[in-house]
Amino acid sequence: MLAEHGAWVAINYTQNEEAAHEALTKVNAIGAEGMVVRADVSREEEVNRMVEEVRNRFGPVDLLVNNAGIAVSAPHTDMAFADWKRMFEVNVDGPFLTTWAVKDEMIVRTYGRIVNIASLAGVVLKKNMIHYATTKAAVISFTRHCAEAFAPHNIRVNCVAPGLTDTDIARAANPDAINQLIAATPMGRMAAPEEMATIVKFLLSDDASFITG
Repeated sequence: MLAEHGAWVAINYTQNEEAAHEALTKVNAIGAEGMVVRADVSREEEVNRMVEEVRNRFGPVDLLVNNAGIAVSAPHTDMAFADWKRMFEVNVDGPFLTTWAVKDEMIVRTYGRIVNIASLAGVVLKKNMIHYATTKAAVISFTRHCAEAFAPHNIRVNCVAPGLTDTDIARAANPDAINQLIAATPMGRMAAPEEMATIVKFLLSDDASFITG
């Protein structure tokens, strides 16, 4: 959707290279410029390398979408510290590292748009999701504080907290749990990824010029 409005798009992946290149094919199909970059967003050196590759190809970063994340549903009796730690590395350290990798150039240019993908789990109680829900609550707080800090530099920071969305993570979840979530959703279905993308596109656009935090 961003490519349709003239944005040059850099697509990051960690494991699913095929999906990243499929997305790039869609970008190229509409005549837009794009690139694929592999990086683990929980590792500072990889994030810095990724951003440098993007700068070398497209110039300064104007728009950033932090949508890398992992989700595991587990009762507290089955959750180890290693699970907690890895969840925070990707879901919280990731948005911090990518934001910090681009914020200085955004400040110098007095322009930047950042959207973090949180989750409804960061707002309301979700059973068996102590670690995941806590990371998403952290993302929401991170968003608000960055929005306040960066606003004087014309950098807007927002987040989207989706409910149940038709993603690889949702498809891998327990079918009974998914059906229960669908039953509790007013629309009676999962959201399509395109519906979430529309919200992200709006928040990155000038139509949302007075929305931050």
